Amino acid sequence: MVSENIPPAPVPAKRYELLTLGDELLLGLTENGHLTFIGAQLGKCGVLLRRNVTITDEADAIVEQFRESWARADVVITTGGLGPTCDDRTREAVAAVLGQKLVFEPAIVKEIEARFAHSGRKMTDNNLKQAWRFERGEVIPNANGTAPGLWVEQDGKVLVMLPGPPNELQPMFIEQVMPRLVQRGLLANREAYVQVRSAGIGESALEVKLQPVFIQYGDALGIAFCAHSGQVDVRVSSPSRKLAFAQLESVAAECAALLGEDFMCFGHDSMAKVAGDLLRARELTLAVAESATGGLLASEFTGVCGASKFFAGGCVCYSNESKMQLLDVPECLLAQHGAVSAENAVAMAMGAAERLGADYGLAIAGFAGPCCGGTNENPVGTIYIALHSPHGVWSKKLNYPGPRAMVNRRAITAALDWLRRELLRATRSATVSSGGAQ
Repeated sequence: MVSENIPPAPVPAKRYELLTLGDELLLGLTENGHLTFIGAQLGKCGVLLRRNVTITDEADAIVEQFRESWARADVVITTGGLGPTCDDRTREAVAAVLGQKLVFEPAIVKEIEARFAHSGRKMTDNNLKQAWRFERGEVIPNANGTAPGLWVEQDGKVLVMLPGPPNELQPMFIEQVMPRLVQRGLLANREAYVQVRSAGIGESALEVKLQPVFIQYGDALGIAFCAHSGQVDVRVSSPSRKLAFAQLESVAAECAALLGEDFMCFGHDSMAKVAGDLLRARELTLAVAESATGGLLASEFTGVCGASKFFAGGCVCYSNESKMQLLDVPECLLAQHGAVSAENAVAMAMGAAERLGADYGLAIAGFAGPCCGGTNENPVGTIYIALHSPHGVWSKKLNYPGPRAMVNRRAITAALDWLRRELLRATRSATVSSGGAQ
């Protein structure tokens, strides 16, 4: 963390509202990820999104809700309804409420034509619908799609209109919308808090453990907890601005020291990223083997930028034959102990490391359920994880009742956290052995 002896940037006292449009959201066909994404990005910079309303694509519904939000909010953000089809009505409905004319912009047409030409497709005429903008507004370029965003400042308020596809909306929001809001003093220019990310400790236990730190600062310290699968974040801030940012960093450092191995990182890194950084720092590599989780564990690592520096690869082996062929798991071991066993998990972890030439091997096997598999000894929800390292190989038996996706998620988190802790211990031992610590 970088220390600065200045107070945190002020949190703008402005009301933000988000309107997410689309019948597909209300029908449950598409998850409302825009709320999660935009709320998180604003929250990092000290703004609490005051309300999110999801509405249909009907023009009357858009007019009614936008009129209400525009009357009460300082910044209104809309998502969806800017595309080329007949159910994209947001632009026209909002223009009616604002009393602004829509004007045709030839420059937008050229951008759309260029995108179609680049992909070798023919542009249909209905795409011209996306070339209309507000007469007293600006265009927000869309580098990943044909529908540009729109920006309007009117009546002392700001309107931001963004297309619905996440791969278009998210970079536009981060790279263009947030900098504009910062320039206008509507958003802090950095995170308004310091986040301590923990793993392997529950939310209530975490609060009790950190209470000796918090109590020193009284009401000058703002504290917020957020629990995820297998980890809990605690954000420390100073809403009253009584504490300088350097003091918040000092509080976070005290929390980390108290947590010991339960401390994962400062900020927002994933558990796979933290483990990967530990591997990369010592020029070590990892291989994984999976049955129950079907490649999800490997995906955690391949989602980390620069994973090729530490991640050798992975094997998804569902059948016994694939375990024997790809990981050299002995047939007699599978016959005696079964595929869901500590012995098989250990053999998978060792096989992955040896076959892929890695220093560490991590394996997951089990019955994720819910409607098949399971025995009296190993009921549905039973998971075996195994870890092979230069110092030895171990296994753990876990049981996670619940839906298949939840079982898999918890199994992956447990495996990642075990690897992280083992790497921490190995790093400390190596440091002591080399004389770097007393």
